[in-house]
Amino acid sequence: MNDTYLELDNKFEEKVYAGVLGKIIGVYLGRPFEGWPYKKIMKELGPINYFVNERLDAPLHVTDDDLSGTFTFIKALRDFNFDKNISAKQIGQTWLNYCLENQTILAWAGKGILTEESAYMNLKQGIHAPESGSIKLNGKVIAEQIGAQIFIDGWGLVSPGDPELAVEFAKKAGSVSHDGESVYGAQVVAAMEAMAFTENDTKKIIEHCKNYAPKNSVIYKLISDIQDWSSGNLDWEQARSKIEDKYGYDKFPGNCHIVPNHALIILALLFGEDNFQKSLMIVNTAGWDTDCNSGNVGCFLGIKNGLKGIKDGPDYISPVNDIIYLPSAYGSETMTDALLESQNIINITRRINGLESKVIKDNARYNFEMPESTQGWMVDKANDNNLNTKISNIDHISEKGSRALQVSFSDLSFGCASEIYVDSFFPEWFTKLEGYQVQRYFHYDYVACPTIYSGQKIIAEFSAVSEKNIRVNLFIKYWGENDKLVKLSSDGFDFEDNESKMIEWTIPDTLSNPIGQIGISINSDDNCTGKILINSLDIAGTPKMTFKRPDHIDEFKRGVLYKEETYGQLWKRAWVNDVDKWQFRWQEAFKIVRGIGRGHIMTGSASWKNYTVSSKIMIPLASSGGLLVRSQGLKRYYSLELTSENKLKINKMQYDLKTLKEIDFKFEYFKEYELKFKVVDNSLQGFVDGKLMIEVEDTSDPFTEGMIGFLTENGAIQSKSISIE
Repeated sequence: MNDTYLELDNKFEEKVYAGVLGKIIGVYLGRPFEGWPYKKIMKELGPINYFVNERLDAPLHVTDDDLSGTFTFIKALRDFNFDKNISAKQIGQTWLNYCLENQTILAWAGKGILTEESAYMNLKQGIHAPESGSIKLNGKVIAEQIGAQIFIDGWGLVSPGDPELAVEFAKKAGSVSHDGESVYGAQVVAAMEAMAFTENDTKKIIEHCKNYAPKNSVIYKLISDIQDWSSGNLDWEQARSKIEDKYGYDKFPGNCHIVPNHALIILALLFGEDNFQKSLMIVNTAGWDTDCNSGNVGCFLGIKNGLKGIKDGPDYISPVNDIIYLPSAYGSETMTDALLESQNIINITRRINGLESKVIKDNARYNFEMPESTQGWMVDKANDNNLNTKISNIDHISEKGSRALQVSFSDLSFGCASEIYVDSFFPEWFTKLEGYQVQRYFHYDYVACPTIYSGQKIIAEFSAVSEKNIRVNLFIKYWGENDKLVKLSSDGFDFEDNESKMIEWTIPDTLSNPIGQIGISINSDDNCTGKILINSLDIAGTPKMTFKRPDHIDEFKRGVLYKEETYGQLWKRAWVNDVDKWQFRWQEAFKIVRGIGRGHIMTGSASWKNYTVSSKIMIPLASSGGLLVRSQGLKRYYSLELTSENKLKINKMQYDLKTLKEIDFKFEYFKEYELKFKVVDNSLQGFVDGKLMIEVEDTSDPFTEGMIGFLTENGAIQSKSISIE
């Protein structure tokens, strides 16, 4: 750890949270007019002083590569045991684990069109980083587009006060997909963000960090030019014009070159007077790749100036509400929030520096342990009474923490409840999108697993401050027939004034329908005003349920044509899949095909640890097929497989496939087998037709948690259902 930053204290943690929040705000601010030039922005929108999504009929909360890549690829450090010396090859392997081809993280415009996809295809063909992103392999134009810079903030965030470490990380991470000027720009941004933890003078930071680009590079020269322009009598518009003349898009071929966009980041920081709103106004009004540039600027200023700097202007924080979607092959990590991602980064930073992870409120999913944090919770405005309900983050000293989410209510009375909720899967407003909005929103596909399932428990700690007794009910809403939310509530928990207690509720059977919301309802038999403090809320345990096609989904009927729409199949969207085809209207709900290679469908949560998964499967034709446990993506899981070579295997996929144990087994196509795969700590057991057939212990870097699912290789596998307990 660099000595300039003495300890990973509360000040550091707030800077991380502010940096993550600043990144999200910046991306959401610039996304609706991404790619617009300055003149078009000025003509149609004027200076961008605040969110303009409503003016452009665009949602605020979106899936976006700037966010998904930034907060997913940094998990390479977690997956490779927090090694500061992580290699470019290992970061490239992380891409293969989390990227779902043509679905998540990247824009998927085509090899030769998009730099990131070109590099992904190289990785897929066995060309490791840094060769995968090299100029030698991909050519100078492709290799020097913007992508290395847009994904880089996470590497600066885990290097507080240590720009040299940030540069090493950025060089390796950037080289997975890019080379040359693109990597130089990424190194400069990462170094600036690392230095922003300990240095408050932006000009000093830029002057120091430009030296992390070679002095003969375009990046170094453009920074020097903008420094000169900012020290004279030019305003930011005049400097922007000079950037366009010397470093504009017409000077650098390709879809989205690093050089013009890096220039706008430096422009905003040198002319923005360290003001969050003004700096974001400049970088967004200046145009080009607005969400990318705005995200980098927002992250830098969030780190340097903290939450106070973000709040020194209009309210950016409340509309964002901490919400962030990170779709990847680890679908349980899609539905997340700014606080959770910042705490992940904080613990990665601690671990790479030899410290233990920080346990916050027993690692409860919702802990609210940062000023301003709401973790995506919101008031249910469908209930008129909720016009008198507000949520806010407050100081609240308890045995486990120092903050809580306060739910203030007034004029409760019999039959009129105050309700708040948080999305746990496909948000309801997605189903309101129509026509072009669907295409536009799902440009980066939303792939997710629910965060809660039947058989798990909600465990919450509440404190009541109320003039009269109140009753609290926990509830869920699941996606049922015709994509309508169906509500299930717990029994009531009574609270007296100033009473604090833990409550818990086991989630009832939702009939294989995915849960879309978790909620809290506050009731009183008398007119009542007060507040509830939510100290923490956790989702605990392993589900006990069977996954099958819900009863409201019709089976296939010959002669009837079925067209699968965006909506109407939310039970199916609760599964991550990279198969070629998934036919689900036959007698079998899970008839999955992967013609060449290994294909998977998976659902579940990172909190699932010790459990048994079982299913009756049939293989019409495949080289292997079976069940997955503790899956953490496409390249990290255990599998129990029947093979066409008459073997029963327990395999471990850890970027490469390794057989932990195999036995002879006479296998037949079109024969049904009841498979059961049990995992307890390091022990894995495989059962066939009720008999224990194979078992093994994995003590070498074992997977301890993850999703369940099916696997097929070079063919098809089919099943009616799959169960977990």
